Amino acid sequence: MIHMTSKRIILILGDQLNESHPALSGFNPQTDLILMAESSAEANYVWSHKARIVIFLSAMRHFADKLSKHGYHIKYIKESELSLVNIVREQLLKHHATHLVLATPGEWRLKVQLESLAINLGIKLQVIEDNHFYITCDEFKEWASNKKELRLEYFYRYMRKKHNILINVDGSPKGGQWNFDVQNRRPFSKKGPGLIPPPLFFENDQITLDVITYVENRYKSHPGSLENFKWPVTREDALQALHYFVKHRLENFGMFQDAMWESTPFGWHSILSVALNLKLLNPREVISTVLEGYEESKLSLATVEGFIRQIIGWREFVRGVYYLDMPNLSNENFYAHERALPNWYWTAKTSMNCMNATINQTLKYGYAHHIQRLMITGNFALLAEILPKAVSEWYLAVYMDAIEWVEMPNVLGMALYANGGRFTSKPYIASGAYINRMSNYCDRCLYKPDIKYGDNACPMTTLYWNFLIKHQANLDKNQRTRLMSINVKKINDNEKSAIKSHAKMLLANLNAI
Repeated sequence: MIHMTSKRIILILGDQLNESHPALSGFNPQTDLILMAESSAEANYVWSHKARIVIFLSAMRHFADKLSKHGYHIKYIKESELSLVNIVREQLLKHHATHLVLATPGEWRLKVQLESLAINLGIKLQVIEDNHFYITCDEFKEWASNKKELRLEYFYRYMRKKHNILINVDGSPKGGQWNFDVQNRRPFSKKGPGLIPPPLFFENDQITLDVITYVENRYKSHPGSLENFKWPVTREDALQALHYFVKHRLENFGMFQDAMWESTPFGWHSILSVALNLKLLNPREVISTVLEGYEESKLSLATVEGFIRQIIGWREFVRGVYYLDMPNLSNENFYAHERALPNWYWTAKTSMNCMNATINQTLKYGYAHHIQRLMITGNFALLAEILPKAVSEWYLAVYMDAIEWVEMPNVLGMALYANGGRFTSKPYIASGAYINRMSNYCDRCLYKPDIKYGDNACPMTTLYWNFLIKHQANLDKNQRTRLMSINVKKINDNEKSAIKSHAKMLLANLNAI
């Protein structure tokens, strides 16, 4: 029974499922009430993949059960048709609360809405810095304040030194260099990836089965399948998945992290991003477990460094950029692209086998690894001149690990160059030749990756060369893209005209590719 003198409502959001949640510190059972809520408006804010809805609701219900067993007073609202902000409003008024307490939300939209709510109701809003991360938003802002340009490499070195990770006594990096990325770009053999130990998956308990039934009925028109839903939804399962990855899969993650292969959806990847972004895992324990594996199993420094760079480097970096650049980031559109997202991004019904395979995998699992997202679906979206906001919303909808703070900078800044190189030194674009080198997608494709235009030409290749021709002047100014510009100069005018003509036809008929 809820204590009627409760004055503080502590809001725990669906991506903040950690028992060390900062708002729980100093919890007073006589005056405090924890609020957690399922809102259909959040599931419909973007047309969310069914698996994305399930992972949130199941993990939330498990976490709420754990808090209740630990003696916390908690109000858990299931299956509400109200918006999250209206649920909070209703509970604040019902319990005559004077304070709303929460950790920094993972979405700017929600942060602004809750700030407005507190003002309208005349209550005190206390937003506590999320202690899950290594660096606070203010600390990142201070780091960035004297930088002419934001670059991961410098931030990563700063974080390595600050937290003494893979650092020698004299302050130099282990192995004599900060970054072993050049060793971590190998494709699989043309004979295939060989035997890869599968990730650790889990049988669904009754809580998860109930959520699956609810989602299948309530969100039946939403994209994606739940047939393969066996993800960790509790901290205990997430810890098992972490230790399993380090023991059985980390050894080959590094060298093959960019490799793609049809019917090999997970490769050597950890697939821990879902548990990390729900806060079932803490990045500190992930890194410490990886470092233990490095010492005990004599793992390659290159693969360990490459993995740690993703956690303490890129993950922390993009969160800092998100809060630094919002709300302007959400509307960035450097190339002024305005085309609609092709319908087959939701169905995978395209003749391009790389896109078909990646999107089918996404619909099947709610997962694709970073190169599939960057160099397949993202690369095409940039080359096809699709409206960045629409692309960003698609990524937020279809991937289970997508929280806006991590999704938006990755899509708009990294994949689409929509912020004009704010934290990347070049647009990440490639022709079908790159995809052919890094995967087997081209083997069974209708199109040929090495043909620039014509009926058999790979659309990725045609649009790549069209992009280079269109933006040749800008590419020539950038040292990292000058080689692309030089290659354009080697093409004669007749061939350029044919490429542009074929690209124009493709761009006018994106849904038919």
